[in-house]
Amino acid sequence: MITYLLKSGILLFVFYAVYKLWLENEKMLRFNRAYLLLSLVFSLVIPLQLVSFQSIISNETGIVQLNELVIRKGTENLSSISVNDFIIGLILSIYVFMVSLFGIRFFVNLYSFYKKTRRSEVLVINDEKIVLLQETVLPHSFLNTIFINKEEFEKGKIPSELIAHEKAHLQQKHSFDILFIEILQIVFWFNPLLVFYKKAIKLNHEFLADEAVNVQFQSVENYQNLLLDFALNKNTVALASNINYLITKKRLLMMTKKESPIKVVLKICTVSIVGTLLLLVFSSRTIAQTEKSSPKLKEGFAVSYDTTSVKSPEFPGGMVEFYKFIGKNFKMPAAASKNKIQGKVLMEFMVEKDGSLSDIKILKDLGNGLGDEATRVLKLSPKWNPATQEGKPVRVTYALPITIQNDK
Repeated sequence: MITYLLKSGILLFVFYAVYKLWLENEKMLRFNRAYLLLSLVFSLVIPLQLVSFQSIISNETGIVQLNELVIRKGTENLSSISVNDFIIGLILSIYVFMVSLFGIRFFVNLYSFYKKTRRSEVLVINDEKIVLLQETVLPHSFLNTIFINKEEFEKGKIPSELIAHEKAHLQQKHSFDILFIEILQIVFWFNPLLVFYKKAIKLNHEFLADEAVNVQFQSVENYQNLLLDFALNKNTVALASNINYLITKKRLLMMTKKESPIKVVLKICTVSIVGTLLLLVFSSRTIAQTEKSSPKLKEGFAVSYDTTSVKSPEFPGGMVEFYKFIGKNFKMPAAASKNKIQGKVLMEFMVEKDGSLSDIKILKDLGNGLGDEATRVLKLSPKWNPATQEGKPVRVTYALPITIQNDK
């Protein structure tokens, strides 16, 4: 999971950096909208390695370094496992709490639109659903509805450009983009990059709506002056598209920009190349990449392929149960206790295609029967759920370091 989050975080950062440096200031509004949304999707999907560009032999064996196991004289319940369980439980509890908190806020915001619609007068004008609100608020839209102040609407104080702006949001389905990024923020609330993506997506929406208004009314200067009149109004609504969202110099300049077809094609090609390279890098299983980051157990002894691309073997009940199984069954040899032997025993074993353990080896022994005892316990292990690669079972080798502690 940590590897997945790191990879997705790197992809989100790279895609966003490309957007800020290469695309944001260009009048490629529809392409930019697609780019931002696809960047989010690709960043979450590519690390799953659903597609791989390097085939490996199904019988190839990987060597996986397990976490260290501590055996103490007369102690069957391993404190290290208990601490790990507590930390994992704490992290999971915090995550669930935050997801629940943001999820509740999200549904409260959704319900507010439903409540406004139920309590207010609803009109249908030119096939557009308009809700007249009593509170003072700027025109805003959500899904298929435009919300405006009733008094200003009845007095004709709402310019046609503002209605056209919100209508553009509805026609281009901008609310679905906002809902998508909001849901991602609930699930990945700990990732600050999503805040920047949300801001970029909403600003792009305003570019698109501004463009639609100027195409309809053919008066950029008048529309710019109209926006400036609303620039100091901070009354916005969560989840909604708002006319005064980030009325900045950048937004005003975008209205007067002209597209260069050659420049557009160049930028699209460049972005496509970057996306393809990222896909290849993060979807490939390369020996060099894995060996560089894998732990060295002894000379020439390292992970031989990217084990994250393989569905790992599973001990019945999970790895915590495996550690508990070893701790429960390991009997400290009398000689080791008498001589107060302390240190590390390094074991290696293979999980076969049928889940049984084979090739149990002692790579490092402290003597006094400790290596033999570890071998005996591993031979008692029940069958694991075997590893699979592309639906086919594979053999995987594990390295298990066991630290022996004796009372002094």
